Amino acid sequence: MTTALRALLEILDDEGVDRVFGNPGTTELPFIDALADRAAPEYVLGVQEASVVAMADGYARATHRPAFVSLHVAAGTANGLIGMLNARRSRTPMVVVAGQQDQRHMLQDPMLSGDLVALAAGAAKHAEEVHRPQDLPVVLRRAFALAQRPPQGPVFVSVPMDVLMDQAPVEVPVRSPMAPAGAASDLDRAAALLARAQRPAIVAGDGVGRDGAVAALVQVAEALGAVTYHQPMNDCLDFPGGHPLYAGPLPPVNAAIHKELTGYDALLIAGCRAFTPHHYSAGPPVPDGLPVVQLDTDPAEPGRNFPVALGLIGPLDASLASLAGHLRQQVPERTARRRTEEAASRHATERAALDLSALAAYGRAPLDPLAAAHALAAALPDNAVLVEEAITVGVQLRRVLRRDRPGGFVHTVGGGLGWGIGAAVGHRLGAPDRPVVAVLGDGCAMFGLQGLWTAARMRVPVLFVVMANGEYRTLKDTLDTLDGLDGRSAALHRYTGLDLGELDWRDAARFFGISALRVGTTDELGAAVSAVAELDGPLLVEVPLRGHP
Repeated sequence: MTTALRALLEILDDEGVDRVFGNPGTTELPFIDALADRAAPEYVLGVQEASVVAMADGYARATHRPAFVSLHVAAGTANGLIGMLNARRSRTPMVVVAGQQDQRHMLQDPMLSGDLVALAAGAAKHAEEVHRPQDLPVVLRRAFALAQRPPQGPVFVSVPMDVLMDQAPVEVPVRSPMAPAGAASDLDRAAALLARAQRPAIVAGDGVGRDGAVAALVQVAEALGAVTYHQPMNDCLDFPGGHPLYAGPLPPVNAAIHKELTGYDALLIAGCRAFTPHHYSAGPPVPDGLPVVQLDTDPAEPGRNFPVALGLIGPLDASLASLAGHLRQQVPERTARRRTEEAASRHATERAALDLSALAAYGRAPLDPLAAAHALAAALPDNAVLVEEAITVGVQLRRVLRRDRPGGFVHTVGGGLGWGIGAAVGHRLGAPDRPVVAVLGDGCAMFGLQGLWTAARMRVPVLFVVMANGEYRTLKDTLDTLDGLDGRSAALHRYTGLDLGELDWRDAARFFGISALRVGTTDELGAAVSAVAELDGPLLVEVPLRGHP
């Protein structure tokens, strides 16, 4: 028997939690005090809760374990909601514990109290509050298990201060390890459907990269000779960017996805929330009559937005490896090789033309967005991790990236801005053997600037590349082309609320004690990126970009 507070610490140890990401208040002081004489877990302090949760997100992705977050009552929970929304969309496992006010004076509506469960419910996979010390160990065990169960995501637990301070004896339930599930059933049927196709295609979803199934999906693609796309606005590297069958990411608009998939006669969708559009367009994303095989770990996913010929549920790595074996028996090797050679020739031509276009735009600052993306991508070390939160340049980056090593690209499909700085810090802490380059739009970076404080305080060697155009460029571009508007902004060249003005990001970095520089050419940008492995602390690089024409 033990106390609730000691049970919390015991469970953190047992669940492999070696870092706590948090920003404390009064209700967390019992927990903070208990950490004073312990070497682990290490408390990673963030100075704003959105950055705290973003750091935990990056850490969970790097370590492939649930991260643990400590927030403070209603205000801290509210600030952390953006991070939880991103984690839920990106299916990042984490347990978020918020201190609640002492239950003995809740009737008086004390400062910063509130219905934390209701506040967090829309952003978390599950949310609940503990009312008795005896219940805390069970709820925490449940939270860690639920955070890792498909679909993975953040689980929120509200813990009143009196529960942590209570000395009543409690029992700690033993951790229940789960055996890995076997491959999906009906893979023989899936293989038969795909093998009949003359023009098969694959959409690689973020589940492939998240679950370590990239190599198995490559086997499937090569056994079929199938052109392979990333899902729209992919979160991670789900297929090697230099592979001859790789066709790039699908666009985040239904009509454009429909156009891209027209002409194929079978489609495999693996580990993908199919599909998450950005702008509305009429009609379905999948052409009528296209047979779809959809494989996912989440039973709710296959057939969620459009009919599928066959839905499969199971672990991606084992299922895809088994599917590849079935396909090799049914698709002649010469057929798969011919399809691969045809795709390789077509993709090589397209990539060469894109490279020439980008190289032609190299020059002095302010840089062309495509040229900046190309120079950065070309200079990335093979083992580097690219954390991307640059809306305008991010689109260009996806066109030119040729990353092949799993885990080399990290993004959030959640879309809540301010994630990138914190996620990069957390990822570097979780995978210290891999250099991290964070590519940030200046608008995005403004939302998460406080994350630089933790980077400076802990001397986390991250290269923060701020793509500075002084505006919300993507919104201006959208205003110019969005159907249903009369185009007054474009005609008057007046974009209300979309200009940030000129900012000197070197001053922002130096405020936090971080070294900084501003590049003047594409070559200088490439040189800064190529030297990322030599960093012994954070460095911010400002890249002046051409703005909206």
